[in-house]
Amino acid sequence: MDTKRTEKHIIRTSAIIPARRERVYSLLANYQDGHPRILPKQFSNLIVEQGGIGEGTVIRFQMALLGRKQNFRAAITEPEPGRVLVETYLDGNGAITSFIVDPGTAPADSHVTIRTELPVRNGFLGQVEGAFAKLLLRPIYAKELQNLARVATGPFGS
Repeated sequence: MDTKRTEKHIIRTSAIIPARRERVYSLLANYQDGHPRILPKQFSNLIVEQGGIGEGTVIRFQMALLGRKQNFRAAITEPEPGRVLVETYLDGNGAITSFIVDPGTAPADSHVTIRTELPVRNGFLGQVEGAFAKLLLRPIYAKELQNLARVATGPFGS
């Protein structure tokens, strides 16, 4: 069995959020107050270990998949401040999740993409892992984007 992790699968979900880019990005980058409010039920126990807003933040959280909770720890970077926020998972598996906020079709809209680059095994097993990851993560990301739209269009304190 080939267990080398060299292939990458991309899981991506996008939506138009009816709020200005600055508002949307500030919610995503604020791991103390904003980001926790958009997380679907699969995420729990988000703890800020360092920082709290954007670059330099370190978080840990749990994610429930198929009835099993997994622990994650991530460092946050902003390769393009105001546009791209990246969570690099520190458990050594090489997974990276990016939040990309681009202009929408209308001036007050944002086009938001959640994109995870996930290392998987080579060959058939890797194809199965990649397909399974897409099946699990896409609906979670779609819900996260729905939550983002709800929070971004609500009163700032809600």
